[in-house]
Amino acid sequence: MQKVVIVGGGHAAAQLCASLIEGSFAGKVTLVCEESSLPYHRPPLSKTFIKDPAAEPQLLRAESVYQEAGIDVRLGDAVTAIDRAARRVTLASGATLDYDALVLATGTRARKLPDVPEDTENLVYLRNTTDALRLRDALGAAPSVTVLGGGFIGLEIAATAGHLGKPVTVFEAAPRLLARAVSPEASAHVAETLREAGVTVRLGVTVDGFERDGHRICAVTVQGERHPVDLLVAGIGAIPETALAEAAGLACDNGVVVDDHMRTADPAIYAIGDCTSFPYARWGKTLRLESVQNANDQARTLASVLLGQPAPYGALPWFWSDQGALRLQIAGLAPPDTERVLRPGAKPGSFSVLHFAEGHLVCVESINAPIDHIAARKLLEQGKNPPREQLADPAVPLKSFL
Repeated sequence: MQKVVIVGGGHAAAQLCASLIEGSFAGKVTLVCEESSLPYHRPPLSKTFIKDPAAEPQLLRAESVYQEAGIDVRLGDAVTAIDRAARRVTLASGATLDYDALVLATGTRARKLPDVPEDTENLVYLRNTTDALRLRDALGAAPSVTVLGGGFIGLEIAATAGHLGKPVTVFEAAPRLLARAVSPEASAHVAETLREAGVTVRLGVTVDGFERDGHRICAVTVQGERHPVDLLVAGIGAIPETALAEAAGLACDNGVVVDDHMRTADPAIYAIGDCTSFPYARWGKTLRLESVQNANDQARTLASVLLGQPAPYGALPWFWSDQGALRLQIAGLAPPDTERVLRPGAKPGSFSVLHFAEGHLVCVESINAPIDHIAARKLLEQGKNPPREQLADPAVPLKSFL
């Protein structure tokens, strides 16, 4: 009987279990989670979870799903070492598990502020429910909130804190928000929406230092100016969790290096989700993506391999971010220096940004335009490329091109 050991407790790990169940996998599956909870939905942690004192983590699959499928779930017992020669992993408890196929779905960890002690009482990062519970409690007591970082996590927390009536200030070192992820048009609209909601957004500024009072940060110095701090949220990016892979001698380059079937250089070890660096055929280069879609689709790709029906990963990437009343949805990936066309939406404050590379539609960003987003995903998946003048005409529904 083939023995599959899955290391991780996020979306990728849960989807792989589900896909193996759906495919009637005949082997033995063991899921090893460092956290003490079954895999749960991560996106709500920066939004609904932290503003609702009664909210509980939403499990991706009920416990009964794993039990009925005979999946052995080990909670709160992290994998600490991989013995590639023996095809065996060691857990923190001292237990060992043999494998025929080992799957690393270890995700990411929060990038930490340099030279700031881990025990700082009013500093919060957000990656899991433990962080979210701490943030939720801190939000309730904090007179104001300071957010370092204008990425998705930081802005979602800023919007949520603003909704709770907290004065919020966001400091971003780049000249615009979400600079690595979205177009200037989308960045500007996000910043304007946050400011209209009462959030102070300061761009192109860097933190020069931290003023401490015991175990708390009482102020940050930004461009020589002192800014008092009640609660400090650091959303300065994520780092792929590759320590296990590196210790085992596997190639890592901004993630565990895999091929388009999620295989590492070791034929018995695979990796999926946010921790992977994988070939992206549309660009002819390797990428690492942090998204639920990518995690789920890579898990499905690997399931097909383990079920003996291999098919290369070729899914269209798509993303979303809810920031208060603003919903940003992205279909596809835009390489640098695309030609951009603005498509007005059906309602005030809604629009899409169409990205063209060498005359071909490659990415669509939609602001409060979910119907356009759904149609754009289908257009890109099908490889259709109508004339840009027609695509930009708001009188012509995008779905009419399907």
